[in-house]
Amino acid sequence: MAHDLPDITQPLVLPFDSVIDVRSPAEFTDDHIPGAISLPVLDNDERAVVGTIYKQESPFRARKVGAALVAMNAARHIQGPLADMDGSWRPLVYCWRGGQRSNSFASILSQIGWRADVLAGGYRSYRRAVVEMLYDGTLAHRMVVLDGNTGTAKTELLQQVAARGGQVLDLEGLANHRGSVLGPRPGGQPAQKMFESRLVAALAALSPDRPVLVEAESSKVGDLLVPPAVWAAMCAAPRVQLSASVEDRARYLARTYADISADREGLKQILSLLIRLQGHARVEHWQSLVDQGAFETLALELITEHYDSRYAKSRDTHVTPSRVLPLSLDPDGLARAADWLSVEVTALAG
Repeated sequence: MAHDLPDITQPLVLPFDSVIDVRSPAEFTDDHIPGAISLPVLDNDERAVVGTIYKQESPFRARKVGAALVAMNAARHIQGPLADMDGSWRPLVYCWRGGQRSNSFASILSQIGWRADVLAGGYRSYRRAVVEMLYDGTLAHRMVVLDGNTGTAKTELLQQVAARGGQVLDLEGLANHRGSVLGPRPGGQPAQKMFESRLVAALAALSPDRPVLVEAESSKVGDLLVPPAVWAAMCAAPRVQLSASVEDRARYLARTYADISADREGLKQILSLLIRLQGHARVEHWQSLVDQGAFETLALELITEHYDSRYAKSRDTHVTPSRVLPLSLDPDGLARAADWLSVEVTALAG
């Protein structure tokens, strides 16, 4: 039996005990339905082999070879991850388009006695819904953008507002990147499709009846594109512009980026990416500051000679007036700013 995909603009609740993605591991890594587990009936190499046979020899032989591989892999899953499932277990199975891979595996599970269904249209139906929401639609959420130059604690303030019960959308967290040349985080960034799945799930958990605070970004976070519907909502949103002294920001950056500065050679390598923008001499000077452990001086020079001018150029593209919030970046100052934001974002959103 085929089960239709529910509305993904709401928290995704499927009436099944498990959601099983039987696509190849590479397909699963690229993106999958939130909460799904990977039990591939063809691994990456097997899928390539079957596809080659289909194109170069015959569809019949490809189906025969594929069926044998599916049966062997299904047996491995049944004897392994599914060995302890009792008779009441109810799984939902999907592949790329709700075709042979998912139906074959669901049939085997059903023969055992489990109430297995397949997702109508497979992963493709889910991906189509994501594209419709993020590329073709208009968000119902009312956003307020938290703006400010590098080192004004935007991400930390988002976290503090969330801790106070406010609604926030953390694009950098979803993209696993701090949004600058010094932004890479352990584990790297997800694929674009996976980022969009995370974004859809985050938006679905937020009420359109309450404002959403989001950090100002360019149209990309690291290597990932902010989808058009989200970007349009951000560009149209009222803005709170954070303001702090350059010296305070440099001290804050030196503390916040301590994980990066701990790897001095890695930091020097990251700084080398700025050569095309800043030239060899300046970047070599910054690398020498790394060798000296002068991280606060480095942060100050990056702010004044690189980041601020680029933020100013980006901000010129936004015509919505900003509300300026002066702040100090010590714990008490950030707490006061978070208290103010928790109250004022509702008024700003209108």
